[in-house]
Amino acid sequence: MLAFLYMLSIIWYYFNNIKIRRVCLIIYNNFAYVYDKLTLDIDYKKWADYVESILKKNNLNASMILELGCGTGSFGVEMARRGYDMICLDLSSDMLDCAAEKAEKEGLDILFLNQNMCSFELYGTVDAIVCLLDSFNYLTNPSQINKMFKLVKNYLNPGGLFIFDINTQYKFENTIADNLFYEINDEVTYIWENAYNPKTRKARFDLTFFVMKDGLYERFDETHYEKAYSDSEIMDFIKNSGMEFVSRFGELTLRKPSPISQRNFYVCRK
Repeated sequence: MLAFLYMLSIIWYYFNNIKIRRVCLIIYNNFAYVYDKLTLDIDYKKWADYVESILKKNNLNASMILELGCGTGSFGVEMARRGYDMICLDLSSDMLDCAAEKAEKEGLDILFLNQNMCSFELYGTVDAIVCLLDSFNYLTNPSQINKMFKLVKNYLNPGGLFIFDINTQYKFENTIADNLFYEINDEVTYIWENAYNPKTRKARFDLTFFVMKDGLYERFDETHYEKAYSDSEIMDFIKNSGMEFVSRFGELTLRKPSPISQRNFYVCRK
C-alpha cells in the first residue's frame, strides 16, 4: 500500500509539474521503443550460451534457427553474431523495426517476419526453433498453443529441436501475484501493476510509462495478459503435438526444475 501511495504521488507530480503528451496505444506499439530500457538486466549473451549448450547437449549442429516472439531482436542479433542463420518472427511491426535497426547497424543478415506465432508460414524448414522470455505465456488459449506446436513440428527438420521457456505457476502466484513494480529514471519511468486470478491462472499487467521525448514526457498505457501453465499441461501439449519430449530445466541451468523455479525450459524433438 505504501508503494502504491508513493507511486500516486509520483504521478501527481508529473501531471502538475511537467507537460505531458498522453497517447493511447494498442499492445506493444510504443512499448517496443522502451522495451530495451526495461530489460537491461537481461544478459542475451548468457541466453545465447544457454541455448547453444542445449544444442550441444543434444548433438544438434544447427545452422538455421527460427525465433518465435523475437521482440526487439536482441537474442536473434546475438545468435547471428555467432554465425547462425536467424529467422526472427514477431506480431509487432514496431518491435521488428527496432530489431531490424539493430541488425542493420551491425551488418547482420537476419530475416524478420511480421507474423503470428500461431499461424506463421515459412518457405522451408529449420534446424531449431526457440520461443523465449515467456512469449509462450502470452498464448492464453490452449488452442493457440496446439496450433503453434503443429507449425513448429511442420517447419522443423527431422531431429530438430524446439526450445521454449515459461514463467512458472509458482512465479505467477508468488512473485507476480497482485504486486506493483515501478522504476524511476530520467528517460523512462514506469508503473507495472499486476492482477492474477488463481482460478483462471491468468494475469493482467497494467503498465504506465512516462517517456522523455523532445523535452516533454509522453505517457503510454498498455495492458498485457499472460497465463500460467502447469508442468502436466505443458507435457500434454508436447505429447498431443506428436513431438518427442527430451528434457526440462530450471532457471537457465541444465538441472531439473525445483518446485520454486521462476522459469522453466522445455526441449522437444521432431
